[in-house]
Amino acid sequence: MGHYDAFNDDFSQKIVFQNINKHLNALEDDYFYHLYLGKNQNDLKAMFGDVRFVCMGGTSKRMQKFAHYMKDVLGYRIPTGLTLNDITQITDRYSMYKVGPILFANHGIGCPSLSILLNEIMKLLHYAGCEDLTFFRIGTCGGIGVEPGTVIITDEAVDGLLRAEYRQYVLGKEKIRETQCDRKLIKDLLKISEEMQIRRKFNVVNGRTLCAHDFYEGQSRIDGVFCDYTREEKLDFLKFCNEKGVVNMEMESLCFAGMLNYAKVKFGIVCVALLNRLENDQITASTELILEYQERPFEIIGEYIRRKIMNNEE
Repeated sequence: MGHYDAFNDDFSQKIVFQNINKHLNALEDDYFYHLYLGKNQNDLKAMFGDVRFVCMGGTSKRMQKFAHYMKDVLGYRIPTGLTLNDITQITDRYSMYKVGPILFANHGIGCPSLSILLNEIMKLLHYAGCEDLTFFRIGTCGGIGVEPGTVIITDEAVDGLLRAEYRQYVLGKEKIRETQCDRKLIKDLLKISEEMQIRRKFNVVNGRTLCAHDFYEGQSRIDGVFCDYTREEKLDFLKFCNEKGVVNMEMESLCFAGMLNYAKVKFGIVCVALLNRLENDQITASTELILEYQERPFEIIGEYIRRKIMNNEE
């Protein structure tokens, strides 16, 4: 099917969500097992047909908090006696909330968990007939050469060998999908952080994001159950990564970027650093400070979405 060229495409015209699987149209029913929703079981167009923004993050509580944050930013009022409900509350795998044209969902930890959620949400939105979709991943990460609390906007995701490629193995063959993020969206988010003087409160940078397969060895930690390298070797590698433009590490960006590039959907990745990995492996910030850090990406992404919605309503 080819890939979405994040550097050259123009999103000034409406983009209809593409169905990249030719077999879906032949399915009489399609049940999203991990969401407890389905093509025939639910009126997906009525429930989700107006969705334009999809925000994903690791934990359910963070996505619930962001949903309430956006409700307040947009001035939406929930009638007395009602509340913002988890749409997938029957299952305990994922949580999902909706505020106007914004869908919020937690993807768990790592690429496999994220891949499952992306598959089912993308199919759901395809069946719902959504248009002009923009996806965001909002997360936490380990910074490399940046101070704790820094917000990092990803330029491109790279693997442990610093390749900007998402590798998927299908029918015994390797499929490679590109992982560059949309340049215009990056510029828009950086511009918003300047206009709102967000950088006076905390640092905002952009750069490459290394996506690891695990939290310990894959991220060069020396506090895991296995470690057959020295502290010096760890620091040498992290410094090498930083010299190559890598400013943070996490565990989902490759899959997120690879799948959405392949699906030709606009997307951005915005994370906050909980520590500087050149200084420490352990997260030492207080719980209160970590919670405050986690909400910093809300301000930038929230303002971007607010402007898009307000401009569309004018």
